[in-house]
Amino acid sequence: MAEINKDVTVIGLGNMGEKLAHVLLENEYTVTVWNRDIAKTEALRKVGAVKAASPAAAISSSPITIMCVSDYEVSHRILNADGAFAALENRLIIELSTGTPQDARDGHELAKKAGAAYLDGAILATPPQMGRPDTPIFVSGERKAYETAEKVMKTLAGGLQYMGEPVGNASAWDLAFLSCLFGGLLGFYHGAVVLESEHIDVEAYGNMMAALAPITGEMIKYEGEIIAKSAFTQVQSSVKTSSVTFKLLLQHAEQAGINKDWPLFGMTLFKKAMDAGYGPEQVAALVKVIR
Repeated sequence: MAEINKDVTVIGLGNMGEKLAHVLLENEYTVTVWNRDIAKTEALRKVGAVKAASPAAAISSSPITIMCVSDYEVSHRILNADGAFAALENRLIIELSTGTPQDARDGHELAKKAGAAYLDGAILATPPQMGRPDTPIFVSGERKAYETAEKVMKTLAGGLQYMGEPVGNASAWDLAFLSCLFGGLLGFYHGAVVLESEHIDVEAYGNMMAALAPITGEMIKYEGEIIAKSAFTQVQSSVKTSSVTFKLLLQHAEQAGINKDWPLFGMTLFKKAMDAGYGPEQVAALVKVIR
């Protein structure tokens, strides 16, 4: 593989890819860019990026190419077209498109066939959060490839975390994070409607939840320990006790005339757990009816 310097290519200039290019430029990297929408490429050229005529030319310009497109299908289509596949040889591809662990494994196979090194990554942040010391990115793949890319990746995300050599690990961790994030957000959105129905300020609710994050994080950590050890008899809050929450949410929704989808969804899972006899166990026992 070519010696890594401060030359980097970014392919895909949506909101995130464009921000990645800007962060690299701000940190004095030479950044070559390519995008299907030429207008975005031109805007970056005006602030110092090198505009490539094709994916093949973009890949050939740098020892590292960062892919940040809508999905792996688009990424593979780009990498297989217009001589781009041949240009991959002896270069490092960092895939930051969103996908599954199997997508990551398929990407790795494509890179291997082309003679390229490969890392798969998942960004756990919004575009305005990129480039900060605490910005998290998960990345997985061969350690040698990670060591090659580490400096570039830490420029983009100071909270970079290497998740091991199995190339699907970063995606698996990302999906688990997103499940928790969006599950929590669904609950938050229902809570916002609860407060609206009682004429209470929703912005104050968001502030309160941010302040309580260390406490809720501690609760989640405990649930992870219980599941990992199958220690469901170590009860702090049982399935039966916790199920009352969704009964109350449903009762309020009916009284206030608001949407009942979230309480009904939660009640369905709790009913399955209760019917299976898990009522006296720690609430983490719900995982047994989700498996």
